[in-house]
Amino acid sequence: MPAVLREHVPSMLGVGLLLAACGHDLTPAQPRAAKLAFLVEPTRTEGTVPIKPGPQVIILDQFGDTVPDATNTVTVALGANPSGATLTGTTTVTAAAGVASFSDLHIDRPGSGYTLLATAPGLAGAMSVAFRIGLTIAALSAGDHTCAVTTVGASYCWGFNSAGQLGDGTTDRKSTPVLVIMPAGVRFAAVSAGGDHTCGVTPSGTAYCWGWNQDGQLGDGTRVDRRTPVPVAAPAGVGFAAVSLGGWHTCGVTLGGTAYCWGHNAYGQLGDGTDTSRTIPVAVSVPAGLSFAAVSAGFYHTCGLATTRAAYCWAVATADSAARAPTPVATPEGVSFVAVSTGGVHACGLTAAGSAYCWGDNNYGKLGDGTTTSSATPVLVAAPVGVTFAQLSAGGEHTCGRTDAGAVYCWGQNGSGQLGDGTIPFNRTTPTAVAAPQGVVFAHVSAGWNHTCAMTAAGAGYCWGSNVGGELGDGTFVTSPVPVQIVQ
Repeated sequence: MPAVLREHVPSMLGVGLLLAACGHDLTPAQPRAAKLAFLVEPTRTEGTVPIKPGPQVIILDQFGDTVPDATNTVTVALGANPSGATLTGTTTVTAAAGVASFSDLHIDRPGSGYTLLATAPGLAGAMSVAFRIGLTIAALSAGDHTCAVTTVGASYCWGFNSAGQLGDGTTDRKSTPVLVIMPAGVRFAAVSAGGDHTCGVTPSGTAYCWGWNQDGQLGDGTRVDRRTPVPVAAPAGVGFAAVSLGGWHTCGVTLGGTAYCWGHNAYGQLGDGTDTSRTIPVAVSVPAGLSFAAVSAGFYHTCGLATTRAAYCWAVATADSAARAPTPVATPEGVSFVAVSTGGVHACGLTAAGSAYCWGDNNYGKLGDGTTTSSATPVLVAAPVGVTFAQLSAGGEHTCGRTDAGAVYCWGQNGSGQLGDGTIPFNRTTPTAVAAPQGVVFAHVSAGWNHTCAMTAAGAGYCWGSNVGGELGDGTFVTSPVPVQIVQ
């Protein structure tokens, strides 16, 4: 600095003496805890499991540096909450070495745009970046509502809920998946959605049901509706490999091939030789030596697939509509099935070669043979040339099939767009292709009463058809004649 200017600049010593004389304290400001910041922020996490990575909140001083000896109590809550979810787990922790770590936070509903808000007494709060809670579907079932099991064994349902069939403790309809309130430690391997009730099976074979129970279809020995799952009162030593729900009854099959049913029985759909409704499982009356590989409950009837690949039905949709015990289905010569599925008042079977046969009531063309003529014996579904099926699902008044290539075809009633071909209300008497989104390949399809759902191998879910109760799960109550993605 030039000498001519230096004489006009007070020395720092002079400034210090002047400030001291004026009573100013020159002691440097001491660091103190002043604010919070997220050190580790959540990303996409599967629903019901702890948020990963576990969020960490750091305590900073007024200069933005870490306060290493801070032990403040920090609380996190949902900031942005796009799906009306609940945050559970340990939401308040004491910081250690200036960092508060949260290891068991859970969010119960899927959605995008969630944030966490961190607060502590006397400190400025912090908001995390937006993150997503997702659902990867492992199994899917459509009835009057829809339910799914995720890859971590949690169950979610959506749609109609008048009797508590969604299992979330309420009777309010839901247009997005809500978590079923399961007993502590319980996880499901599969679920089945019926008329106004739902059931799930654990990996160990214990069955739980919830929803409408006026006919005993929950199997807990009462006729009391349940808004959350209750265990089925199965006979001692009986475990179920699978369960299937009809309109007002439920059936299950054991690993040993024994079939049990419970609930409404006015038409003989329990298969025990009576028309008496049951509030606990009763064994289906079968000829000596007959065992089942699977059972499928329809609205008024039940069918089973024997280990011999022969189909049996009881109640409606059989050659003997008054049958109250399993009756063989009169299949065409040389035809046997690898799977059966029952709907409202019809049933369908799938052969090893991929041919589909249906029988029973044929209003709206749901047998798929090009007519509306009912048939007490199986008729061949008139699939398009070259189309064979890997799976079938019979719904209320329609039927759907999935090919090995992942295309879905549906036929029958289409008053709500449940055939998924982009039209309403044009019924189809032969299979019509579902207008799947570009590039979407389906691994499973489930036909409900007035809607249909399907899932991909990657666990994404799509539904189409009626959406009055929110059963499509897309966050709306708008019916769609083409597949829309479930909020997940």
